[in-house]
Amino acid sequence: MKSKPFLLSDFQVKMALNRRLLPVKAHFFLFMAVSGPILPYLTVYGKQLGISEVVMGTITAVVPLTFLLAKPVFGFIADYFYEKRKFIFMSLIMSMSLFYLGLYFVPPLNIEMDYSFLENNHSRIHFCDNSQPVSADTSNASVWPIQVCNVTCHNETTLHSCPIIGLNCGQTFCYEKTLPDICNWTDIPEDCHRKCLKEISQNSQLFQSTQFYIFIILMTLSMITFNVSNSISDAICFDMLGENGENNYGYQRVWGTIGFGITAFLGGLGMDFWSDGEVKNYNPAFFMIIVFTLLDMICCVKLKLPKMQTTENILKSLSKVLQNKTMSIFLVFVTLVGVLDGFIIYFMFWFLEDLAIGTDQMKHIKVLEGLTVAAETLGGEIIFFLLSGKILKTLGYGHTLTLCFFNYALRLCLISFISDPWWIVAIELLMQGPTYALCYTTIVAYANAISPPGTSATMQGIIAGMDDGFDLSTIHAVFQKILQKTIVKISQFNQLYVIIEKFYTSTIFNV
Repeated sequence: MKSKPFLLSDFQVKMALNRRLLPVKAHFFLFMAVSGPILPYLTVYGKQLGISEVVMGTITAVVPLTFLLAKPVFGFIADYFYEKRKFIFMSLIMSMSLFYLGLYFVPPLNIEMDYSFLENNHSRIHFCDNSQPVSADTSNASVWPIQVCNVTCHNETTLHSCPIIGLNCGQTFCYEKTLPDICNWTDIPEDCHRKCLKEISQNSQLFQSTQFYIFIILMTLSMITFNVSNSISDAICFDMLGENGENNYGYQRVWGTIGFGITAFLGGLGMDFWSDGEVKNYNPAFFMIIVFTLLDMICCVKLKLPKMQTTENILKSLSKVLQNKTMSIFLVFVTLVGVLDGFIIYFMFWFLEDLAIGTDQMKHIKVLEGLTVAAETLGGEIIFFLLSGKILKTLGYGHTLTLCFFNYALRLCLISFISDPWWIVAIELLMQGPTYALCYTTIVAYANAISPPGTSATMQGIIAGMDDGFDLSTIHAVFQKILQKTIVKISQFNQLYVIIEKFYTSTIFNV
């Protein structure tokens, strides 16, 4: 007779908890939906503006270093000014969105073309603007292109086949690789028009451009505010879940994955739909940023944060935990995982676009990139965010971390074999969940489990700073040199896989 009231009461408690956590779920969905249509495309957006892979690699090597300081500092501020943490939190989100929107106003970079047209023993160098095609008479000329941009020939005469490119007049192409051979073009009575989509070898011209520095500042600030907001979101989520609520984190965070995946896909689809040719229109992404930011602000206003136990000395409490040997091993693992995530996040789309150029699939590249993010988030991530609590309960933190490391090695191995960019959709659908989703949940859950009372935001900031800071800058410093000569070749993914596989087989984590 006593069991029935108990079950009813238990059911009512669960329903109350579900309603209490609805704002958390809604925030994760809306917050990640803000970044979905722009964050995965930042590097290729910079590429379209005229920034090379070398310069972009340098940027993404330096920017994450700021996370090492920014995340713990803002986490400490959120813990120290506990009563003001919602205001701090909302201010960071609004700032992030404003920095994203600022990218809309950055014009393409004007870069001097490094083309030499030799005609009658005279060399001519032309100026190329990304948005304005430049005319040049290529009749009876031999062309030594350093890098080839879009070329459209406006006449009725057939262009003699080039052994490297092979075109007919009236067509447009984009061939973004160094061409060491000489291509002879003859019998063209009319002009050809070129439109540059890619930075030329004179990177020094970039550093003299105002647009370049505006882009760098906005990209840096948007990445910092996104990452800091993400860390504080995790801390607030764990505060809402209460003590020993780590295994339920995935049920909340999965909504962020859904929001990110939907807007990333819709953003890519919208860009291709409203774009003409290879120059993409990012207006759909900026429109979605505005809409979802406003909705997230409404959600955050309604978010009721619980009163938590505080500590008199945050730094002293944390120092005891950080001196633990197990914690040191954990931080090493977090750093290595960030290396892998950073390479995939910042360079995979560049890799896909190079594959697409080689296979003549650039027309729908944004759809492919959007599908890739959708496959990652709406496929594997959803499943493993939901299963992560049960996996952690069964395997524990240490064995789960080790499993994630093996999964990353397998993922990189599979990427190394693809020759058609569309294969990446299947790989990411299968592997994003057991790598990123499971590993991310394990890291933030363990960080929360070991953090002293009143230090959750600071601890999440420290862990996230190691994950997104030192490790990302290290991998970018290495791979931007590789990119300078090879763009992103499949062999680099394979080499990284071998390194990770060897490290995995010789390392056991007992966290």
